Amino acid sequence: MVGSNRTPWAALSALVLVTLVTAQCTPSQPTARPGAGGTQSDLAQAAIKTYVAPGDLDEYYMFASGGHSGNIYVYGLPSMRHLSTIPVYAPYPATGYGFDDDSKKMLGDLTWGDAHHPALSETKGDYDGRWLFINEMNGRIARIDLRDFKTKQILGPVPNLHGNHSSSFVTPNTEYAMMATRFSRPVPQRAVGIDKYATEYKGIIAGVKIDPVSGEMSLGWQILMPPFDYDIGDAGKLVSDGWMFFTSYNTERATGSLEVTASQRDRDYIAAVDWRAAEKAIAEGKGEMIGGVRVLDPAKVPGLVYLMPCGKSPHGVDVSPDGKWIIGSGKLQGVTTAFNFEKVQTAIRNKDFAGDEDGIPVLKYESIKDAEIAVGLGPLHTQFGPDGYAYTSLFLDSAVAKWKLGTWEVVDKVPMSYNIGHLAGAEGDTVSPDGNYLVGLNKLSHGRHLNVGPSQPESSQLVDISEEKMKLLYDAFTEPEPHYAQIVKADKIKPIEVYPKDENKHPLAIWDVKDAGVTRNGNRVTVKMIAVRSSFSPTSFEIREGDIVTVAITNIEQTTDELHGWGLLDYNINLVVDPGETKTVTFTAKKGGVFAYYCTNFCSALHQEMQGYMIVK
Repeated sequence: MVGSNRTPWAALSALVLVTLVTAQCTPSQPTARPGAGGTQSDLAQAAIKTYVAPGDLDEYYMFASGGHSGNIYVYGLPSMRHLSTIPVYAPYPATGYGFDDDSKKMLGDLTWGDAHHPALSETKGDYDGRWLFINEMNGRIARIDLRDFKTKQILGPVPNLHGNHSSSFVTPNTEYAMMATRFSRPVPQRAVGIDKYATEYKGIIAGVKIDPVSGEMSLGWQILMPPFDYDIGDAGKLVSDGWMFFTSYNTERATGSLEVTASQRDRDYIAAVDWRAAEKAIAEGKGEMIGGVRVLDPAKVPGLVYLMPCGKSPHGVDVSPDGKWIIGSGKLQGVTTAFNFEKVQTAIRNKDFAGDEDGIPVLKYESIKDAEIAVGLGPLHTQFGPDGYAYTSLFLDSAVAKWKLGTWEVVDKVPMSYNIGHLAGAEGDTVSPDGNYLVGLNKLSHGRHLNVGPSQPESSQLVDISEEKMKLLYDAFTEPEPHYAQIVKADKIKPIEVYPKDENKHPLAIWDVKDAGVTRNGNRVTVKMIAVRSSFSPTSFEIREGDIVTVAITNIEQTTDELHGWGLLDYNINLVVDPGETKTVTFTAKKGGVFAYYCTNFCSALHQEMQGYMIVK
């Protein structure tokens, strides 16, 4: 194990961080004054750049994580309008998610999730508009089909992996979505005292295999790692394709008050993972089956992982569009480091190591870096433009720094009005970023909105990066909690507006009123129902108390936005069925009496007349 470089400044660093954050948290009363935030000319230009006229469409979709809400939020850029909410890890009555049989099965026993890092599917390192993946702290990963913007699969909880924060970063051809642990624990899981944390607890890095046609996810392989906290990842591109990079902190293997105990070293690590080597090792039968998945130990299978020393407490790690540089940022330092992938490969070939951690070689910092860029205080996350420029968020400075790859010159800074966290650039995680716009996903909102009480709205700020100087264009107050986002060209996504009738293969789907009705098999009852403006068929049905009832509703509309809801009073059931779709809900008739059902989604002038009764004898 590499010895820690301890310094009396470590605890002070954490104290300074807390002090600076606290100083910026005090809200102030917003003021309404002409020209606030810039000259009249600046304001006019910003308004023009963000204005999308009625009937016109935004240039980009932005998919932002919803944090502990368990949702994905969809915004249009440059308008910053909220277009849609995609429920993933929590019930969402607005769309009936979590109430029908299929989505309830996907959620299982967990009805909340802390979702942090959306990842768009890629082909040759560019977004291809097919799927969106999103992680969740309870060890799960989900796939959203962008054909209809709905969650189609939730995989997990994945065995051995605890606290799936570092996820769901995809490889350049969507071969894998990657996962890594925030919280280490014994592998296999067992009760071991925290006093043995440094030796008996382990982290996990996992590759989730993705079917190239269907997008179906399955367990691939896992790598046993030291008990660090793994944070953010990014896949190698072009020259670095085949590698995945993860930041980590608490390389001290500390416990207790981590703001002090995990800030002792001057540097933590970026884990560089050769995922093709892992794939090859699995194909050769290497590794041990633990919890139903094959786990590789890099001490026994050399060449899987190398550790790159990085600034203290790193958050973001970002690979440049050409794949040449890996940009690592330590939150408690004032510099961002550019590592040269070719130098990394040379150091590996020459065994230019500074030691090891649990058998994983540590590369020498000076041998693999190209530059330390003095971007400012609290660097977190870097995005890229099409012209060789990089943009780094600065949490403590509350700003974004623009700097040049290769020359390492900082050429511009734009102040942000909050403590900025992650950044999202237009196509900014791809081999061919667009530039044009950058969105700051901010923390600690204060003072720029109407007061809504102690629970402050979240903030995302739109920045124009199309010119030499960056310009703040727009404040948007978004749903909680926008941790991370990706922005894709709107024309790459081809969503449908109705489900074509000939694609509906549901075994309980019906398309004619004459086929509607009730069938019984013992105490199991199936109700086949049609929804169409402005009635349900059947308009009533009778069952017995104690029956297990499945209601299958087919919305036979083939017209845009003709959704129908089905709310069953006193039974906690609310479905929303899209045009051409069939949904089922299964429940036990525990209450006797008469219970109304009605359309919960406005559908026509006779929407109020769309109702019926369930009679439970």
